[in-house]
Amino acid sequence: MKIIICGTGQVGWQIARHLSGERNDVTVIDNNSELVRRATDALDVQGVTGFASHPDVLDRAGARDADLIIAATYSDEVNMVTCQVAHSVFQIPRKIARLRSSAYLDAIYSDLYRTDHLPIDVVISPEREVAKAALQRLSAPSTFDVETFLGGKMHLLGILLEEDCPALNTPLRQLNEIFSSLRAIVTGVRRDRRLFAPEAGDQLFAGDQIYIFSHAEDVNRTLEIFGKPPQKQERVVIIGAGNVGLAVARTLEARADRIRAKLIERDRARAEYAADRLERTIVLNGDGLSAELLEEAAVPSADAVLAVTDDDKTNILAAVRAKQAGAKMAISLINDPTLVPLMGALDIDAYINPRATTVSTILRHIRHGRVRDIYSIGDAEAEVMEAQVLSTSPMSGRAIRDIEFPEGVLIGAVQKGDRIIKPSSDTRIEEGDLVLIFALTKDVPEVERLLQVSIDFF
Repeated sequence: MKIIICGTGQVGWQIARHLSGERNDVTVIDNNSELVRRATDALDVQGVTGFASHPDVLDRAGARDADLIIAATYSDEVNMVTCQVAHSVFQIPRKIARLRSSAYLDAIYSDLYRTDHLPIDVVISPEREVAKAALQRLSAPSTFDVETFLGGKMHLLGILLEEDCPALNTPLRQLNEIFSSLRAIVTGVRRDRRLFAPEAGDQLFAGDQIYIFSHAEDVNRTLEIFGKPPQKQERVVIIGAGNVGLAVARTLEARADRIRAKLIERDRARAEYAADRLERTIVLNGDGLSAELLEEAAVPSADAVLAVTDDDKTNILAAVRAKQAGAKMAISLINDPTLVPLMGALDIDAYINPRATTVSTILRHIRHGRVRDIYSIGDAEAEVMEAQVLSTSPMSGRAIRDIEFPEGVLIGAVQKGDRIIKPSSDTRIEEGDLVLIFALTKDVPEVERLLQVSIDFF
């Protein structure tokens, strides 16, 4: 498939990395020649320097026979115009645009993106995706990562194992025997900064970061078994009243459990804007790094503090100060992946990576319709894929033990009709089944081959 990616920032780079690695014909466009050169040097892509919304630039990028265009520049307006030109001049079949401004995302204006108006097939909002990720982190406060699949019936939980975890030093096979009724499977382990898919005889050690698929009804029991008893949250402090912070506060206000939230914003005008749009949330104007203001916001007694300003360093320092003040949990928004290794050393409980959430969303929309959902783990280290098995798939009609999966691939759940099964080596995969698969990035192409799935829109 021929794909044009406009913008080679963090999101554009990762999308190009994913798609070029799957043997697609990828061309990147950016008006920064250094970013284009970096992409063409490191990835198997072609590069064009110029403004993506200019017809001649798109023409040089091969728009006349492109199958897909992804507009992910830093400008909403450039992304919108790019999709319009791609449709009107080059008739590119599929157009995805990243739009950040909430003014473009209001449901009452959804008709704007009709084919006869502004032809954008899929609109991606990073702020909304990040706000969703933040709320998911809050829903499972003892995890560092969480995502839902199979209509919310299965949860992916990222858990850091402590010294008091009762499951340490026990082979996974034995854990399955001890907790035979537990609908949960360890599918990924990060140890010494290396992520791998564990085998049945592997043991877990303190300091491991593990990824577990758990049935929604078994999440609390799973957390207890791995040393993370469920925590009820009643008091939340949000630092930063940008689009993410405001969206989180508004969602918390709408919840039935009536969480008491406070919002700290340094910019006075933005604080007033947030206060006008919130009903029960207390908005404080001031520096989120101020010890006095954190005390006024009752951070020492907070169940969770969420630092979501537009500055990574501010978020990290605010999270550290909140934990030192006594907050039970701190979550930080981190754009720079090189800062992630600091989280554990600084006692920050969880982080949100906007790039990973946006990349996951884009991949979800551009793979074949049989791949229903995708979640990118870490710095594009692995993917979780929710897919339906086709009759032509090499998996169909075979027991899991007979399917030649790469070492970096594990099946975490199988849904047959309305019933979700904890898979074993004897589980037979049938046509129409939904499978939840953990795969290291290098093994994703082989998983797609087994599923008989490719990036396709026809």
